[in-house]
Amino acid sequence: MPTYSPSAKDITREWFVVDAEGQTLGRLATRIATVLRGKHKPTYTPHMDMGDHVIVINAEKIVITGAKSEQKLYHSHSGFPGGIKSVPFAAMLDKKPVAIVEKAVHGMLPKGKLGNAMGKKLKVYAGTDHPHAAQQPQPLPAHV
Repeated sequence: MPTYSPSAKDITREWFVVDAEGQTLGRLATRIATVLRGKHKPTYTPHMDMGDHVIVINAEKIVITGAKSEQKLYHSHSGFPGGIKSVPFAAMLDKKPVAIVEKAVHGMLPKGKLGNAMGKKLKVYAGTDHPHAAQQPQPLPAHV
C-alpha cells in the first residue's frame, strides 16, 4: 500500500467559534493553535496548511492565572537603540484585547510562510458580535 498524502483539493475547511469569556489564555490558545494547524484531523500533514478557521469572541473577558496580571509584560522594539517599549497585561487588556489572544496563538504556530498562512485563518473580536455568520460556524468541540 502506498503512503497516503493529501493534496490541496482534498482539504475541507470548517469554521469554529470560541467564546473566550472566563477561559484561561494559554489553554485556550493551545486549543485554537491545534485547530488552525489541523492536528485534530486524521489527514494531518505537517508540511501543509490543513487547518480550519477559528473565530474568537469576547477576547476582552480572557483570564490569566496567578500574579501574571500584574507581572506579565508585552514588549515591542522599534529597532533603534533604546527603542524598547513594555506594556503590562492590564493596560493591554484595556487597549488591545484582540492582540493578547492573537499574540498567544501566533507564538504556538510554525514560523515562516506556513505559520503566516495558518494565522490568517484566526479572527478575534473583543465583543460578542462578528461578521462571519454566513459561514455558519460551529462551536469548538471540547476534545480539541
